[in-house]
Amino acid sequence: MLLENARWPELKTLAKRIFVVPLGSLEQHGPHLPVFTDSLIISHVAERVESLRTEQIVMLPVQWLGHSPHHRRFGSVSLDLMPYVEMICGMCRSLIGIGARKIFLLNGHGGNDIPCKAAQRELKSEFEGMRDLYIVYATYWNLAAARFAEIRTSPPGGMGHACEMETSILLAKNPGLVDMSKAKRGGPGPHMGYRVNDMLQPLPFTMINEFDELSHNGVIGAPEEASAEKGFQFLEAAGQGVVALIDEMSEWRFQEEGHAIT
Repeated sequence: MLLENARWPELKTLAKRIFVVPLGSLEQHGPHLPVFTDSLIISHVAERVESLRTEQIVMLPVQWLGHSPHHRRFGSVSLDLMPYVEMICGMCRSLIGIGARKIFLLNGHGGNDIPCKAAQRELKSEFEGMRDLYIVYATYWNLAAARFAEIRTSPPGGMGHACEMETSILLAKNPGLVDMSKAKRGGPGPHMGYRVNDMLQPLPFTMINEFDELSHNGVIGAPEEASAEKGFQFLEAAGQGVVALIDEMSEWRFQEEGHAIT
């Protein structure tokens, strides 16, 4: 169900469900996609997930404000690191206050990764005595990585930002917002070795860059490979990947049962 449609007397009755918090951003996505791209896509993923598990989850509205300082030179509306960490902590505290014990931070923007993981650590320490509390963070393209790899046609470096996948989903769901005449590949390519950026092939090291240091046009990947047909496939794969984790989370009791190695 959708949390926005609940009335306050119902909230306590929902406590045994998984509360899903979709996370997006408002940032540049190349010359061919709108700045709301991440939030649009995670909205579509959330809608599909809610339709598949209506009785099992409580879906929150999409949080459109993301952590995107690396896009500021092109253009973004971003929350800084520590305020974003505290925002996530505050949202989770509120959900815990209404009885939630399984919270799923469903991410749709790579820049949210570091602050969300920091928030998880803070919350685990704050609620360390609450053994039945599970706060999970995952990004949809990681959950669907195997299927995404089957759908894509671009080479390594072809899927990163405003890329084949993101452009395809918007062609499928929001075609009026896509200008394919301006869809040109950008970002580090295979010739740069370790500097290849691809969402399905994470780098073996971490480095902080501003986006214009990686791409001349705000794109990492090959948006010209996009199609609406692929978009529907990517979206369904994302929904199924998220649902698989939700189904697993539903069965989790390992913290309360103390399945530690002795």
